[in-house]
Amino acid sequence: MNTTNPGHTLILGGGISGLSLAWFLHQRGQPVTVLDAGNRPGGSIRTEHDQGYQIELGPNSTLQKTGDDDALGRLVKDLNLDDRLIEASSVSSNRYVMHRGRLKALPDSPPKFILSTIFSPWAKVRLLAEPLIGWVLHEEHIAEFVTRRLGREFLDYAIEPFISGVYAGDPRSLSIAAAAPKVHQLEQSWGSLIIGGIMVGKKNKAIGVPRGRLVTLDGGLELLPATIAARLPAGTVRTGTEVITVRPEASGWQVEWRDAQGARGLERAERVVLAMPSHAAAKALFTTLPAASQLLAGIAYAPIASTAMGYARDQVSHPLDGFGVLLPRRERVRLLGALFSSSLFPGRAPENKVLVTSFIGGAMDYQALTMPDPALEAWVRKDMAEILGIRGEPEFFRMTRYQQAIPQYNVGHLKRIKALDKVLKAYPGIHTRANWRDGISVSDCVLNAEKLARRLTGELPEEPEEKEEEEVPTE
Repeated sequence: MNTTNPGHTLILGGGISGLSLAWFLHQRGQPVTVLDAGNRPGGSIRTEHDQGYQIELGPNSTLQKTGDDDALGRLVKDLNLDDRLIEASSVSSNRYVMHRGRLKALPDSPPKFILSTIFSPWAKVRLLAEPLIGWVLHEEHIAEFVTRRLGREFLDYAIEPFISGVYAGDPRSLSIAAAAPKVHQLEQSWGSLIIGGIMVGKKNKAIGVPRGRLVTLDGGLELLPATIAARLPAGTVRTGTEVITVRPEASGWQVEWRDAQGARGLERAERVVLAMPSHAAAKALFTTLPAASQLLAGIAYAPIASTAMGYARDQVSHPLDGFGVLLPRRERVRLLGALFSSSLFPGRAPENKVLVTSFIGGAMDYQALTMPDPALEAWVRKDMAEILGIRGEPEFFRMTRYQQAIPQYNVGHLKRIKALDKVLKAYPGIHTRANWRDGISVSDCVLNAEKLARRLTGELPEEPEEKEEEEVPTE
């Protein structure tokens, strides 16, 4: 563009946040352009098929929420993908955890909890005191919150391995209010997780443990971003286009970009939306909005290596009758956890074969991804063989490394985001919508994109300003 196009929105980043926003704006008659540095739309959502295996290189599934929060369902319906949406097998409700070197099923009901040997009698009695625990005034990390309310054993054998699986994060760094806001809200609203959980269950309100069903798409999650990109008007989504600088102008915004051949160009629009990773956004704003750039640069990411391994069914002793296995740090296993991929959804492995996906690295093990591929592969295969009773070599092995995989909602994250919003509010027409704020899951990203589209088109009011001054994080 040579001049600013009134009403036009430039979306910088073609992951699920940016693509969903583009679709929701397009459906409301708004002109949009998406610029993405990658060679395909969808960001980390990638599905590949090899030797009869279906491998998810990024997210493996997502939780489809209910009611007004089911933006994913509305998007899927808009795209005519209803018949491709599939729910996880009933075994997905089973989750295993390693306890003293053995895999045990996590209890999913009060009777099973009472009989479970994962938690000691003291831990079970300690749980009865949870409604009597008071509040604290300071922001807590997850480990502090869980230990205070539920006790150390629940942190070690339930919450810490679960957080490792979702965020690949360190519970001693992640903020309970930012990373698990609905759980935090139970305490704020009811003064107790147990009482709050009971009351939420009775009233069916949208706080507490997330409600919904675990889903993917037949053929893989990548079908979702690929379909959005294909059904937007031709030329809307431009891959291989790296954003260099985002600059405010009198009548809008100017974006300088560089394509895969090194050629540079400019785009101008009335609005821009930062839907790229925070470190890329920080780089683009470094010279023009340095205060915003500094805040964005302070958001940490965890590194992860994802490994997909295929075996003949009779090579694996474990029945694989569940979602997967959680691996507490105190068990001294380096892997973060594993998914029983072929048990969750059909089509993940050939007949009489199984596919297991494991993860290593994370915020508590940055050193893992410094290992060369052969050493890292050997480590993963050894751990998985011991955990699941695997005999022999895998017939299929695929490893994918992400040095900056998942944004970490550490203590201070909410203040950082509020400070960022305050800085950007001085520059009308710039917005943020990415997984480094307001939720990292696919369904969260879609819901938040829909909300922003509705605000930009006047269907929803602008979010109210914060009344109190917030300290700007500097670390």
